[in-house]
Amino acid sequence: MSLFQKPTAFQQFLWSPLKFTTQHIYRFLSSIRLRPKPPISPIRVVCVSDTHNGTPEVPEGDLLIHAGDLTNTGTLKELQAQINWLSALPHTHKIVIAGNHDTFLDPSSRPTLAPEDREGEINWQGVTYLQSTSTTLAFPDQERQLKVYGSPWVPLCGGSSFAFQYARHLESWTTEIPTDTDILVTHTPPRYHRDVSSGSFSASGCAGLSKAIWRVKPLLHVCGHVHASRGTSVLDWDRGQAAYERACSRRMVGFSELLSWIAWQDFVSVLLFGVKRVVMDRVWHSSSRPSILVNAAMWCDKDSHAKNEIQVVLVPD
Repeated sequence: MSLFQKPTAFQQFLWSPLKFTTQHIYRFLSSIRLRPKPPISPIRVVCVSDTHNGTPEVPEGDLLIHAGDLTNTGTLKELQAQINWLSALPHTHKIVIAGNHDTFLDPSSRPTLAPEDREGEINWQGVTYLQSTSTTLAFPDQERQLKVYGSPWVPLCGGSSFAFQYARHLESWTTEIPTDTDILVTHTPPRYHRDVSSGSFSASGCAGLSKAIWRVKPLLHVCGHVHASRGTSVLDWDRGQAAYERACSRRMVGFSELLSWIAWQDFVSVLLFGVKRVVMDRVWHSSSRPSILVNAAMWCDKDSHAKNEIQVVLVPD
């Protein structure tokens, strides 16, 4: 299997039945959560990633975010074609980061390109490119501002032609993301959230990024990279989420896992806190402020038609 394929549900259950059940209860309860109530005049954020030279039709919105892997081979020509497409779209603000396929943008991977593809500059044409940097965007119609931080870095996943890679054991995100970030844009997902990809039932996201977002707790986190896990999740930063992440981190030991008291504790925590959140949303209309996580990875056919729906988020206050 690959980044594009998940193991079957039956495979996952056999490898780790309680872990599988805990994960699916957490994800189901997250999926039926009410999204944070948007303001009267919401900011529409359109989220795309991993277009790989595709130019799909994009919904209208106030802010367009592309979370990396604009291209296939990462040449200047491919990158400029993607920027030309994005710049022609009508969105008020457009944010772009690189992904591991965008070779030209990383000086360390650029030498792997053909000599004729190593020189030149991109004309960004009003598109804001973030590379471990922040920008503050004004939305006059909504009388709001949003601080956006973007970073292209991903855990090691390929050869020297892949851009912006770091060794998985490095604590790469410990203090890097400003605490006042409203919208976080990364190419990699955080570990254990929207990052399951391979037949080994492994999580492909970054553990250091997971620690960082517990500190920052952005309103919205947009990522991509792991195509098979595209979609939206709600993160609540509570004991239920912590128990879910612990369950995900445990080794797969088959049915002997059913004898683990700790595994059962995490299962119960995920269930109780998940049900509590749903009830508080729907009965007491909780005013808590969770985060929305979007894995915006796209699949486009050879004619650039999107094979999955582009995701749009209404950013809460």
